[in-house]
Amino acid sequence: MKIKSKRITWKDDRKAQAGREAEEYTAALEMEIYPLPEGIIVEKDVYIKMRDGVKIAVNVFRPDRPGKFPVIMGFVGPYGKDISPHEYSDFRYEHCVELGLAIGKIRVSEETPFEGPDPGFWVPNDYAIVHLDTRGFFKSEGEKQIASEVEMLDYYEVIEWAGAQEWSNGNVGLSGVSYLACSQYYAASTQPMHLKAICPWEGFTDTYRDWRFPGGVPESNFAVEWRKRNIVGQMTDAEIAALLDPVSNQKEMMRGNPQLEKVFVPALICASWSDHGLHTRGSFEAFRRISSEHKWIYTHGRRKWEEYYCDEALGYQKKFFDHFLKGVDSGIMNTPRVRLEVRETKDEYTVRYENEWPIARTRYTKLYLDTANATLSPDKVRRPGRLSYDSSDGKAEFDLIFDQNTELSGHMKLKLWVSAEIDEMDLIVGVKKLNANGEEIHFYGTGMSAYVKGIVARGWLRVSQRELDREKSNPWQPILKHQGEKRIRPGEIVSVEIEILPSSTLFRKGETLRLVVQGRDLIQGPPWGWVGYRRLANKGLHSIYAGGEYDSHLLIPVIPVG
Repeated sequence: MKIKSKRITWKDDRKAQAGREAEEYTAALEMEIYPLPEGIIVEKDVYIKMRDGVKIAVNVFRPDRPGKFPVIMGFVGPYGKDISPHEYSDFRYEHCVELGLAIGKIRVSEETPFEGPDPGFWVPNDYAIVHLDTRGFFKSEGEKQIASEVEMLDYYEVIEWAGAQEWSNGNVGLSGVSYLACSQYYAASTQPMHLKAICPWEGFTDTYRDWRFPGGVPESNFAVEWRKRNIVGQMTDAEIAALLDPVSNQKEMMRGNPQLEKVFVPALICASWSDHGLHTRGSFEAFRRISSEHKWIYTHGRRKWEEYYCDEALGYQKKFFDHFLKGVDSGIMNTPRVRLEVRETKDEYTVRYENEWPIARTRYTKLYLDTANATLSPDKVRRPGRLSYDSSDGKAEFDLIFDQNTELSGHMKLKLWVSAEIDEMDLIVGVKKLNANGEEIHFYGTGMSAYVKGIVARGWLRVSQRELDREKSNPWQPILKHQGEKRIRPGEIVSVEIEILPSSTLFRKGETLRLVVQGRDLIQGPPWGWVGYRRLANKGLHSIYAGGEYDSHLLIPVIPVG
């Protein structure tokens, strides 16, 4: 059958107004949409009655021939099972920015909901696809539910319904991106009998630590816009302030996280280096903490949507589901557990496979800060020094030039001795890569427009939240308690440890690692960065102390290069 496709390309014409560099940016949104292939039965608006009488609406796509087929389900939630690519690609540019639709180059059928599995791919491969509207959204009845016990029980019931249909072989898998990934951990923790595998493609698992308050610093852009757009419509200033208060939200948000230890089904988890501040941390935490005997992690450094629908990723997903939903010897059991993508530039990378994460042969190396020379060194600095910067528009930078090719793959940690002129300080840190000419190399970053210039890795800390959970922390990953706050006295020098999110980058001989510490967001300008940190507690000077008794250092994960 000849497939007609629709190709949409957005081009940002605001760069001149914003004073951006004169680079040519294209493809904020570029999609190819094809008609659903023949041979597929489509059943829309099938209603499933829940335990309390509320009806959940689903769409079913299945092969048009006799047989029983495994089911792949997408909890489309607040995005709508009937919102096709024609609709979400035709939003005005401003809506693309708000919704995260710089999705890159993807090819999907016209029946693919936002972030959900494509029936145009899966049904011809002998799977049934079920998309559902979460309770209270679109065609499903009831009050809106987000990450609640009610929603989890709904997922349980819909999974069991799908596993018992006459066209089902009794094996159900879950798949989807972002919200559709987060919901899989909740559903799997309820342990439905028919659930046999999950494929969460980039989803946070600790709402507080992974997204809303990394290091206690409030994420003030996407959190507000997402809630306004999907839940409440408009918000008062007081409601926004309450949403962004890191102390008042601690207990409730900690209680609402999925119980990862109760997830036993096989899992293929996707994690990216490009989604720091939203899904990177949670994806790696899920891989570490779920109880599944069979689990894999697929890492990459690009846009989550583009990668989810690309040929390589679909082949990987099919290999996984073929084994656990069809019983086919697909080779997944002989595949090492970690697909590791090592970045060199934005579009240059190598892929290899590892057996574990973090990598067992990692050599954790301390690079000590030298405030006198603004450098990093593996040797301790004897003389103590101080470097200060204006928290509103200044920064501190420390460089290390590599004398040999060096791969950094894993978790980093920054230990600092700091003080402020007031009783609070927000520290936003980044690790950057510079080429041999001293020019910064940009990567894909968390955001929606082509203007987002990603870096190697990021970290955050509100100093009043610095208390460590000693039982959960390890030498390369500090875990904060987030139980109340511990303010500092003006001028008081305190020690802090900052978690820097996982990454994988190759530095060539002569290239530079640059550590940046500042009191403002690393992504400035209009809110095109999607995830943003604009409501900070800083005022006046910040000071960093290093050398002598002040063992300020960056811990890096060095992987021996063969």
